[in-house]
Amino acid sequence: MIPRLPAWLLLVLVLSTGWAVAQSPQTPGLRQALARATTDTSRVLLLADLSATYRYSRFDSVQWYAQQGLKLAQRIGYPKGEGRCLSRLAILLSERGNLPAALRLNLRALQLNKASHDYEGIARTLNQTGLLYFALDDFRPSLHYYLQAQKNYQLGSITDASQLVSVLANIGASYEGLGQLDSAAFYLHKAYSLAVRPQPNGWSCWGNPTPYVLRELGLLQASMGYMIPALRYYHRSAQAAMPENDLRSRCRAFQYLAELYHRRQQPDSSVFYARQALAVGQALPFVVGILRTSTLLANTFEARGQNDSTLKYLRIMLMAQDSLHNPQRIKQLDAIGFAEQLRLGQLEEENAQLATTLRTYALWAGLGTLLLVALLLWRHSYQQRQANQRLQLLNDRISQQKTELTQQRDTLARMVQELRTTQSQLILREKMASLGELMAGVAHEIKNPVSNVKNFAGISVGLCQELREELAKLVMPVDDQQIIDDMFQNLSQYQSDIVKHCQRAEGYISSMLDYSSTGPAQRQPTSLNLLANEYMRLTYHDLRLKNRNFNAALLTHLDDALPLVPVVRQELGRVLVSLFTNAFYAVHKRQQHTTEDDYVPQITLRTRHLHDRAEIRVRDNGPGIAEETRPEIFQRFFTTKPDGEGVGLGLWVSYDIITRSHGGTLEVESQPGEYTEFIVTLPLQGKPAVPTDWIKG
Repeated sequence: MIPRLPAWLLLVLVLSTGWAVAQSPQTPGLRQALARATTDTSRVLLLADLSATYRYSRFDSVQWYAQQGLKLAQRIGYPKGEGRCLSRLAILLSERGNLPAALRLNLRALQLNKASHDYEGIARTLNQTGLLYFALDDFRPSLHYYLQAQKNYQLGSITDASQLVSVLANIGASYEGLGQLDSAAFYLHKAYSLAVRPQPNGWSCWGNPTPYVLRELGLLQASMGYMIPALRYYHRSAQAAMPENDLRSRCRAFQYLAELYHRRQQPDSSVFYARQALAVGQALPFVVGILRTSTLLANTFEARGQNDSTLKYLRIMLMAQDSLHNPQRIKQLDAIGFAEQLRLGQLEEENAQLATTLRTYALWAGLGTLLLVALLLWRHSYQQRQANQRLQLLNDRISQQKTELTQQRDTLARMVQELRTTQSQLILREKMASLGELMAGVAHEIKNPVSNVKNFAGISVGLCQELREELAKLVMPVDDQQIIDDMFQNLSQYQSDIVKHCQRAEGYISSMLDYSSTGPAQRQPTSLNLLANEYMRLTYHDLRLKNRNFNAALLTHLDDALPLVPVVRQELGRVLVSLFTNAFYAVHKRQQHTTEDDYVPQITLRTRHLHDRAEIRVRDNGPGIAEETRPEIFQRFFTTKPDGEGVGLGLWVSYDIITRSHGGTLEVESQPGEYTEFIVTLPLQGKPAVPTDWIKG
C-alpha cells in the first residue's frame, strides 16, 4: 500500500498541541508512530492505542481517536482493529455511567475479537466487561470475567505488564469485595510486585497501573483494620497518578481518603478530600466517583445541619445515581447479559447439532467408502490368490534349490576357513617351537663368552689403573707422561663401555633363557597382598641403593578379604618386579624433568577380590604413556627407554606369564601427564594344566 497522509491524520497533527496537557506519557510516542505508519492496519491499531491513553484524562479524545480508527477499520475490512476500537468506545460509555450501552459494545467487540483470534483483544474486552459489574458492586460476575481475561492473556502469551497488572489487581479487588481477604492480598501483592518491576521498554498504551494497585492495597488495609497503612497507600496512589495524568485513580484515591477520615470521625479532613475527589471526578466526568463522593458530602453536611450544602450535593448525587443506578438501565444490563447467555447457549447447541450431523454424514460416507473399497479389495485379492498359487509352486522349487546350494556353499566355505586356520596355527606353533629352541641354544652358546668378555674388561680397567699409578712413579717428561696418561684414560673408558654393553647383552640372554625355559612350574597357594607388597619394597630398596637421592611415597590399599591364589611365585615375582621397576623409572624421570615444586613421586599398590578373580593394580604418577604407543606396549623388543636402559622384553615376558601361564589378563590405563596404571587379574582357582588355546587348536 502506498504511504499517504489522510485528512484525519492531518487533523490529529493540528490538534496535538491542544491535547498535550491532557495526554499520558505514552501518548507522544504513539502519535509519532502514527505519523510514520505506512499501512492502514497499523494505523487502526495505533488509533485504538492512542484512544486508550486518554481513557482516564480526556473522554472526548477517547471518542475521537476510537471513532477514527473504527471508520478506517470498517472501510478496509479489518475486524481485529474494528473490535479494538469498539472496545475503546465501550470504556467511554462505562466511565460516563451508561453501563447497558457499554455492555452492548463490549459484546460486539468480543465477537470481532474472537473472529480475528485476537487473544489480547478478547482478554481486554472481558476485563472491561468485568468492570461493568464491579461498578454495581456485583463481584461474582466481575470475578468470572476477570479470570476469563487472565486465561486469555496466558493463551495468547501476552507479556504486556500494564494489562497483566490490571487484571491481577481487578481479581484482587473482586475477592476483596466478596470478603475473601487472603485471596485479595495474594493477587494484589502479585500485581504490585509486577508493577514495580523495571520496564526497559516503558509501559504500553494502558500506562503505569501502579496508582490503581496502591489504591486497592490501601482499601485492603482498611478492610483489615489497619488505618495508618491504608492512608499511606492512598496518598502514594494520588501522588503516583499525577505523572500519568490519571484523573480516575486520583479521584478514587481522594474518595477513599475522604471515606477513611469520615470513618475515623475526622469530618474536616473528610470534606477536604471529598471536595478534591468530586472536582477531579467532574472533570472527566467519572460517574461512579461523583456518586460516591457527593453522597458522602451530602451526608456530612446534613449531619452538620448545613441544608444549602446538603441540597447542593444531593442534586449532584441524584444526577449521578440516575445515570448509573437507574432501575431501567440496570434491567437493561441484566437483560443484555441474560440475552447474551441465551444466545451463547443457542450457538453452542447449534454447533453441537451441526457437529453431530456432520459426524453422522461422515460416518455414512466412510461406511460406503469402506464397503466399496472392501469389494474392490476382495476382487483384487481373489485374482491375486489365483496368480499366487501358480507362482508359489515355482517359487517353492526355486527356494528349495537355492537353500540346498546355499547350504553347500556355506559348508565348503566353513571347511576352507577351518583348514586355513588350522594350517596357520600349525605353522605358527612350528615356527615358535623352532624359534624357542634356536633362542635357547644361541643364548647358552653366547652366555659364557659374554660373561668372560665382561669379566676380562673389568679386570682390564683395574690393570689400567695400576699401570697409571706405576708410570706416575717414573721420571718422564711432562708431555710424554700426559700423553701416556690420556691413552690409559681412553683405554679405561673403552673397557667400561665394553662392560656396559656386556651387561646389556646379558640382560637379553637372561630374558631369552627365562622365556624358553621348559622346566615344570609348581603352583602354590600364595597371599597376593604379602607377595606384591614385598616385591614393591624390594624393588624400591634396590633402586635406592643405586640412587640414594631418590625418594618416593609408597601407598598400599590391600583387600584383606582376598583369599590365597595358586600361582607360580617366581614367575609372578618377575612380573611384579617388572611392573614396579617401570613405575619407579617413570616417576624418577618425571621428577628429573618436571618444573613443579610440589611434585611428589607416588607408587600405589591396590588389590581387590572380584568374585572369581583377584586383581592387582600398580599405579604411578609419572609422565604417562601416549595413546598411540599404548597398543604396542606389550610387544617384544618394544621400549620407550633410551638405548642402554631397557631391552624391551620385560613387559612382553610379563604379559606372556600372566596370560599363558596363569590364565589371567594384563592391561594398561594411562593419562599423559597424569598417571599410568597396570592391571593384573588372576583366576582364584588357578589355570588348568593344559593351555586353553591348545585345546581349541
